[in-house]
Amino acid sequence: MESIKVNFNTATNIIPVILSGGKGTRLWPLSRESYPKQYLKLNEKNNFSLLQNTYLRLKGLKNLDQPIIICNEEHRFIVAEQMREIKIDPKSIILEPVSKNTAPAVALAALKSQKITSDDPILLILSADHIIEDSNNLKDAVSIAYKYAEQGRLITFGISPTYPETGYGYIESYEEISNLNKTSNIKKFIEKPHKELAEKLIKSKLYLWNSGIFLFKSSTIIEEINLYCPSIINLCKEAIKNEINDLDFQRINKDKFQECPNISIDSAIMEKTNLGTVTQLNAGWTDIGNWKTMWERSKKDKYGNSLNGRALIKNSNNCYLKSESRLTVGLGINNIAVVETKDAVLVSDINSVQNLKDLVIELDKNNYSEGKNNNKIYRPWGNFSTIEEENNKWKVKKLEIKSGARISLQLHNHRSEHWVVVSGVATVEIEGNISVIKENESIYVPKKCKHRLSNLSKSPLVIVEIQSGSYLGEDDIIRFDDMYGRN
Repeated sequence: MESIKVNFNTATNIIPVILSGGKGTRLWPLSRESYPKQYLKLNEKNNFSLLQNTYLRLKGLKNLDQPIIICNEEHRFIVAEQMREIKIDPKSIILEPVSKNTAPAVALAALKSQKITSDDPILLILSADHIIEDSNNLKDAVSIAYKYAEQGRLITFGISPTYPETGYGYIESYEEISNLNKTSNIKKFIEKPHKELAEKLIKSKLYLWNSGIFLFKSSTIIEEINLYCPSIINLCKEAIKNEINDLDFQRINKDKFQECPNISIDSAIMEKTNLGTVTQLNAGWTDIGNWKTMWERSKKDKYGNSLNGRALIKNSNNCYLKSESRLTVGLGINNIAVVETKDAVLVSDINSVQNLKDLVIELDKNNYSEGKNNNKIYRPWGNFSTIEEENNKWKVKKLEIKSGARISLQLHNHRSEHWVVVSGVATVEIEGNISVIKENESIYVPKKCKHRLSNLSKSPLVIVEIQSGSYLGEDDIIRFDDMYGRN
């Protein structure tokens, strides 16, 4: 394609739009619906989550603005906290009341960007669950693509294929992509080809993997969605028109958004538009889809084994062992993935892990709570995890309360609680009486008593909570006052 020059001194800002609504079931049991993979620290090279890395790798990009994040309502406090950890104040965190694939999410972001900025920003659409090893090459590719986005093109970033992958979509370009020519107009998209076709495609420089990363003007994508799928734009306009600001979040109209077609931006727009352009991205891109992908990109010993956490292996080849809590040992095994968490263990042939999504659905049908819920449950004030429980008569939990945070003023009709401070200082209110409880001290909270636990110190607070009573469910809470606006 003809080269286009851009003056970044006068150019409009780039707003990253981070799509963070996935469930990540193919990385079960580590990733679950209550805490999916995008919030996990899966990059061996740093201690940030996939979501955090999605923005951090853009640092240094010219005209970079704060992000718009689209996420599931259930994960809103996780997103807000992870952004605070990296000192980022998003332009908006839009809560999806239901999951509707990427086209409605992109439409929401484009409409929102025009409400909160006076210009016509460039939107960089990113998935929160990708790993990109070379951030400089990513920023270079975005800078190249920016020129075409300013001219009204819709850019998809394509990855030079290295093997006949059948799990990715492919992009056919009009011109061969090379080190000299990194951009071409798009001829067509090919959805997840069978192996024989994939083997043919990778032999030509006209074909690239579809990374699912896009760049375009907000006005351009709105116009194209209005042209090819007008119901999405109309419904999203209605959904966002009377949005409600709730702390750091924007709540949209559920009834209107629920009417949106469940369709990807690729199928709705990119496969139909005449404005499609592909820019080569060779930056160590990986879509973390399953445990085989994690094994492929991980460090291995000379026998092809990858060990993570407290793991030991002997007389074995090409295995992936990940231990979250207990010692995990493999002996005389080959091509096996073992993933251990506190409440579930996966043992699978490493070539069968792509079927995990169906297995998780089966777990849900059979009422296994472990299919969806993590042992550690996150709340706006911190988190809690169950250490031990028996016959629904007693339960031991570990609570971690962030500095400056507090649980709601509440009572329980069916259980009493005994709190022991492990570290930090707790401020406890029981029926209006205030007590300060320090390390190795404890306090008893009878059932049907209004109480609140606060951490007014600058250090984290860790509590062991012992519950006893006739019913220990999480729904046995009557809230009277909550700084996070929960009912």
